[in-house]
Amino acid sequence: MRAERVFAYGAAAGLLGDLLLGDPRRGHPVAVFGRAAGAVEQVLWRDHRGWGALHTAVCAGGAAALAAVAARAVRTSPAASVALTAAATWAVVGGTSLGREARTIGRALEDGDVEAARARLPHLCGRDPQALDADGIARAVVESVAENTSDAVVGALVWGAVGGVPGLVGFRAVNTLDAMVGHRSSRYLRYGWASARLDDLAGWPGARLTAVLAVLAGGDPRAAVRAWRADAGKHPSPNAGRVEASFAGALGVRLGGTLAYGGRVEHRPVLNGEGRSVGVQDIERAVGLSRRVGWLALGVCAGAHVLARKALAVTKGRTS
Repeated sequence: MRAERVFAYGAAAGLLGDLLLGDPRRGHPVAVFGRAAGAVEQVLWRDHRGWGALHTAVCAGGAAALAAVAARAVRTSPAASVALTAAATWAVVGGTSLGREARTIGRALEDGDVEAARARLPHLCGRDPQALDADGIARAVVESVAENTSDAVVGALVWGAVGGVPGLVGFRAVNTLDAMVGHRSSRYLRYGWASARLDDLAGWPGARLTAVLAVLAGGDPRAAVRAWRADAGKHPSPNAGRVEASFAGALGVRLGGTLAYGGRVEHRPVLNGEGRSVGVQDIERAVGLSRRVGWLALGVCAGAHVLARKALAVTKGRTS
């Protein structure tokens, strides 16, 4: 097996494993990392950006370093390297669980059980479910599916293509830290600053690739491009705005608006104002689009990795 194909084979196997198995019910590696990061926070927390930066460096850097040690230990065995890449990919991507949670909420809404949908929504996103009616819950689900397609699938594949197993693990570690301490609460406004900014940086390429692939995989490419260009920059997030606007245009729906999050109310701009209001039926459409984007991202990232490794080998051959 050629070395440049290790990531392609391993990532494909890991994504297939996620499709068939989903996340483990207990002992998920990301949950283990979260508990470790929480323990580090208990020791380091100060209301100061510097201590927050140290927390980010210890947790994300430590996870990436352990992954690098594991990758180095198996580098002489292509089969073991593929297996490690597959295991890391399966551990860090979450496309199947994302779709499962979205569909669970969608079924509750279809059955008219808004209370059950409200009870389930926190498993998917941090919105205040009590402030939402059925349509508001459906919109929150579609927005979360769009954003997490980038965070939980495409972004990880991008960094896996760049950095192998350490790239996969490091990206998910940064993304997890942002979810834990990166929000604008009184406790984390300064302490979580470094994690939030690093997550913005790490998520930049994956968000743009997700938006491009949503244009290609959606039902209305022109509307997706139009919404992306017109509305993405209005969103407070430099990454989520691109993804959500592209999904909104591709699905022909209107996203954004008022939401309650973390005990505060935000009035976000409308994305794709030409679209219709989100309905329950759009949850399944969003999940389908998310899955298509994920598999297209695998092809793009694996192909780019193989071509880059071949080009590097040619360059080294010419200079030797």
